[in-house]
Amino acid sequence: MNDTMLERFQYDNKIVKYFGAATIIWGVIGMLVGVLAATQLFLPEANLGNPYTTFGRIRPLHTNAVIFAFVGNAIFAGVYYSMPRLLKAPMWKKSLSWFHFYGWQIIILAAVLTLPLGLTSSKEYAELEWPIDIAIAVVWVAFGANMIGTILNRRERHMYVAIWFYLASFITVAVLHIVNSLALPVTLFKSYSAYAGVQDALVQWWYGHNAVAFFLTTPFLGLMYYFLPKAANRPVYSYKLSIIHFWSLIFLYMWAGPHHLLYTSLPEWAQVLGTVFSVMLLAPSWGGMVNGLLTLRGAWDKVTNDPVLKFMVVAITAYGMATFEGPMLSFKNVSAIAHYTDWIIAHVHVGGLGWNGFLTFGMLYWMWPRLFKTTIYSTKLANTHFWLGVLGIIFYALPMYVAALTQFLMLREFDEMGKLAYGNFLQTVVELVPMYMLRAFGGLLYVSGAILMGYNMFKTAKQGTFVATEEDSAPALTKSYNPQGEFWHRAWERKPVFFAVLATVAILIGGVVEIVPTILVKSNIPTISSVKPYTALELEGRDIYINNGCVGCHSQMIRPFRFETERYGEYSKAGEFVYDRPFLWGSKRTGPDLHRVGGKYPDSWHYFHMEDPRSMSPGSLMPPYPWLKTNELNYSDLPAKIRTMQKLGVPYPEGYDQQAVADLEAQAVKIALNLEDAGVAVMPNTEIVALIAYLQRLGTDIKVSSSN
Repeated sequence: MNDTMLERFQYDNKIVKYFGAATIIWGVIGMLVGVLAATQLFLPEANLGNPYTTFGRIRPLHTNAVIFAFVGNAIFAGVYYSMPRLLKAPMWKKSLSWFHFYGWQIIILAAVLTLPLGLTSSKEYAELEWPIDIAIAVVWVAFGANMIGTILNRRERHMYVAIWFYLASFITVAVLHIVNSLALPVTLFKSYSAYAGVQDALVQWWYGHNAVAFFLTTPFLGLMYYFLPKAANRPVYSYKLSIIHFWSLIFLYMWAGPHHLLYTSLPEWAQVLGTVFSVMLLAPSWGGMVNGLLTLRGAWDKVTNDPVLKFMVVAITAYGMATFEGPMLSFKNVSAIAHYTDWIIAHVHVGGLGWNGFLTFGMLYWMWPRLFKTTIYSTKLANTHFWLGVLGIIFYALPMYVAALTQFLMLREFDEMGKLAYGNFLQTVVELVPMYMLRAFGGLLYVSGAILMGYNMFKTAKQGTFVATEEDSAPALTKSYNPQGEFWHRAWERKPVFFAVLATVAILIGGVVEIVPTILVKSNIPTISSVKPYTALELEGRDIYINNGCVGCHSQMIRPFRFETERYGEYSKAGEFVYDRPFLWGSKRTGPDLHRVGGKYPDSWHYFHMEDPRSMSPGSLMPPYPWLKTNELNYSDLPAKIRTMQKLGVPYPEGYDQQAVADLEAQAVKIALNLEDAGVAVMPNTEIVALIAYLQRLGTDIKVSSSN
């Protein structure tokens, strides 16, 4: 073809370099925070004795850092590198690319500042408060607009499979984020969820499961479909398999969220739907794994010498393991063992460390030398990183599986008299300490490898010459194109708007079918007349509970198992949570369930327990919270909280916002007097008093059976 018929254009490598560097920097930071959190589970003193670095506050910082900072920046680096080359067009607007980069980093910094301060919505993987949620939506839409503009300006007629996954990821994450983040603001950094109790739980895990699907999985599948064939110098194994993989995956994933809520107060029909569709997910997930591994046919000899392919092979294998385990965990009998134990932690990290981490490392090791027109500085260091990462995953995951089975078997054991053999939850926690130490060691190995990679990438850049813009050329698309007998999917691939509409319909169906009936059909959440709204002081105490991240270690959901009802009390009912915004069912028990703790202990017990947990619970791994005794309770925004709750349908009496402060102070004085009778001198206007009020309320709205 004559050169005059070609259009010349440039790829922007600078934005790729910046996102790549951010990936490495935030990855190391996020992993180090994770090691600190893991260390606190066997050495509570590692919180450094202040509220900002306690486990409850840095756990969400760790998850946000590794998901949105490390993995997020890796996605953007890979998309900004691969998409222009697949479409033969530069990104639509450079200004949008840079707005996206700086906007995303500012959002991450906002998370770093707000989460340790206790400014959180407490929703898992969505803890950031409403102004940051809005910023996320704006920056994400800018990314999507840039992507769609590039697709519309492409010079390649058909969209390659990687583009399908990028497009579906953008659409679905936008829907998930907006729907789950709906809330009514109280102040600049305080809001209450638009959903309550069971509804909030369903929406949250519809989001939570599919955030894993469409932020941690589908964009990485797109990256796999681009970078693996490039690294192996082989075409994708099966184009038709990729079609089945894509459409079945994006449709089925959106139904699977309820499998996180098996045996809870969620309506049974929703639990069944979640299980059925989760099991079906195994087929498309493994279809993608098979397509990836078989792409290496004829290139397996390269795997022994090429660290890029080593990382990618292990990544795809970890994807296969995690997507096998997920459907298995959706069976009720397996969920009964795994839920609320370290099994879930192991499952998540096999996917996060193996699939996301290793594919990111492989992508960077392949891409970085090409950006700087050189070879990798040290293949030996890259191979060392690989083995540190593999050992890190093993030392992390295997002890967590052992810990989960150990704890489950201990918790459910009854003695010959029919009583719980281990009646004190802490008896199980003490047994897990060696496994927690091994887990922290595994995390340390993994982050050591990431630090090695950072050094290797720095030296690679130093020895090369960065090419900020890369020249390319391609013929423009002709508008008249209507081939006869074209495969149906090939026709869809050249119609991006039509393709996007179909993908949107596919991802919306599952969420609509599951969520809408739960909100509109009242019989899903039977009313309990004795359940009343929280008092003003209890509401403030609940917010303190949320701010300190207590939900990260304590659940508030007693499942209908004998070993749980004997231990904690009457199983939880859907109608008990109608005023809980947000819901606090939790996903891991490092401490016992608290749903029936109200009235179980005197006020003084809670006071001393927060002052020094081991004084009341020998062997406890909970850190002390002495600052709660002296921190003055700030309830200046209490009237605004009451008005916000009223707008959300909580039946506080008309004008209660004017009376709430007086009610709060009266109840606080009563608790302070109770503590004084027990020999404890504390001011009524302290945070500990409000927290005690909340804890003493839990589970007292209905008559409960006696428990051991």
